[in-house]
Amino acid sequence: MSVTKSAAAPGAGAAGPAGEPLVEVADLRIDFPTETGTVRAVDGIGFTLRPGEALGLVGESGSGKSATAYALLGLHRGTGAEVSGTVRVAGTDVLTAPEAELRRLRGGVAAVVFQDPLSALDPYLAVGDQIAEVYRVHRRVSRAAARARAVEVLDRVGIPTAARRARSRPHEFSGGMRQRTLIAMALACEPRLIVADEPTTALDVTVQAQVLDLLHELRTESGLALLMVTHDLGVAAGTVDRLLVLQHGAAVESGAIAEVLARPEHAYTRALLAAVPRIEPAAAPPEEETAKEAGQGTAKEAGEPAPESPSEPVPVPRSEPAPAPAPAAGGGSSGEVLLEAVGLRKEFGRGQGRFAAVDGVDLVVHAGETLGVVGESGSGKTTLGRMLVRLLDPTQGEVRYCGKDIARLGDRQLRPLRRELQMVFQDPVSSLNPRRSIGESIADPLRAAGDLTDRQITSRVGELLERVGLEASWYHRYPHEFSGGQRQRVGIARALAPQPRLVVCDEPVSALDVSTQAQVVALLGELQRDLGLALVFVAHDLAVVRQVSDRVAVMQSGRVVEEGSADEVYADPRDPYTRRLLAAVPVLDPAESHARRTARRRAEPSHP
Repeated sequence: MSVTKSAAAPGAGAAGPAGEPLVEVADLRIDFPTETGTVRAVDGIGFTLRPGEALGLVGESGSGKSATAYALLGLHRGTGAEVSGTVRVAGTDVLTAPEAELRRLRGGVAAVVFQDPLSALDPYLAVGDQIAEVYRVHRRVSRAAARARAVEVLDRVGIPTAARRARSRPHEFSGGMRQRTLIAMALACEPRLIVADEPTTALDVTVQAQVLDLLHELRTESGLALLMVTHDLGVAAGTVDRLLVLQHGAAVESGAIAEVLARPEHAYTRALLAAVPRIEPAAAPPEEETAKEAGQGTAKEAGEPAPESPSEPVPVPRSEPAPAPAPAAGGGSSGEVLLEAVGLRKEFGRGQGRFAAVDGVDLVVHAGETLGVVGESGSGKTTLGRMLVRLLDPTQGEVRYCGKDIARLGDRQLRPLRRELQMVFQDPVSSLNPRRSIGESIADPLRAAGDLTDRQITSRVGELLERVGLEASWYHRYPHEFSGGQRQRVGIARALAPQPRLVVCDEPVSALDVSTQAQVVALLGELQRDLGLALVFVAHDLAVVRQVSDRVAVMQSGRVVEEGSADEVYADPRDPYTRRLLAAVPVLDPAESHARRTARRRAEPSHP
């Protein structure tokens, strides 16, 4: 079938495409070497991109999005990847150009904004020096002129007091400011093309809106072309003019963004749309035929991970997006108060630098319910969650579990309760020991209890792996052998091992693509209904929280500013902060996205 639905139409308020194509890609194929041969990550993709136009590459992890984007700058050279086809950027044949020509292209003509600014920025150098260094590579200017240019572009992307903050190091910036710094670095040499690779993943909704508004403004004012790589169709809806949907390295659908979202033709596109979490009440899951049409079942992910990186040539997973999940809170609350926070406060720092990350929080968690805790980065969500399971000692206040204050209990007194209060962490990579098999990591809490034999522990771990949608035979595999969603399932299995009554989930799906998010959220809901768990779901993604929660608490600057049933908080938010958060949630309607951007532009500007 032809994947082209219609000619592109420029996004509302954007400069329309003009002139000859800036980017021409035809029959692009990328093969990565493996131990058993090669795996095709990109299979025959083609598209054009003109000045002022924005194209979105959308698909699950492993669909070939990033591999395609990196090919525009020749970043696969030296990785062992085999790249064929045609890739032309501003008249340069990227696949055959000499290294000197590619160096001129990178940064000077086309620039990349990477997903993770912490890994893309040098932690030891001031951000201004890093931008100045890039500028001097492409422009013969003095150090003073380069530093002045760094301050200029930092100011351009909205870094307050740019001259002073240019002397800061990356760890001194918030996540949103680090992402703005990467955009400033990309802009330093006035490129004609920006490749943005998941630039808002793991950012909270308000900072995400600011970064996307900035990219839109730069494109509108400067006529930049933008290639946006994202798994989030909501992000694409408000950012790009055209959409190219990728599955298993091939293009399955393309066209104007409004047309693709309103009338998707391919089952895979429809399944991606169904997996996008919404702030409206969750609808019943679509019929199973949609998932069948898309290719195969979605209960389990493929056995091999596939990080999208030019330096990591690994197989592409063959999983399909899950349909929209039913709310995890389907079982509802039994009414019994399981956990209660009373006047909870946590302070960090010393002397004049001392501050309260959590400041006087009162919360109740009932048996069998899901309490969603939302707020921007730095609002105190994670600190609160860690105190609830006593991974952090509160400075003041009480944590009452089954009516007993456990806030001041020592390690020996807490030990019997550790089994009943568990946590699923945000980053399964850092929370799993890379040198131990996933089976042994899951077995740790069972061995600590000391009431099971080795054979019983192995059997129990196998049951847990199957319970979370993995294979019992994978006991001896290591974390690096799994995809992000699979590693998160391992983390859930480990939390379930001691048979807890309450699990705190700290941003458990923030770095996953939307279809994998849907699978993990559906898994949590199933486990809660079957096991009668109480969940505290900590997240910055209001749409995900809406899907899983019975009640919602909104945190700002360490305090709960609003609390109530999910229906009440989302339908009729009382606090201005809650309304601002909800207004920043991406929507799947490009016209509505444009209206919201216009409203934000009229409001007083703020920076992350």
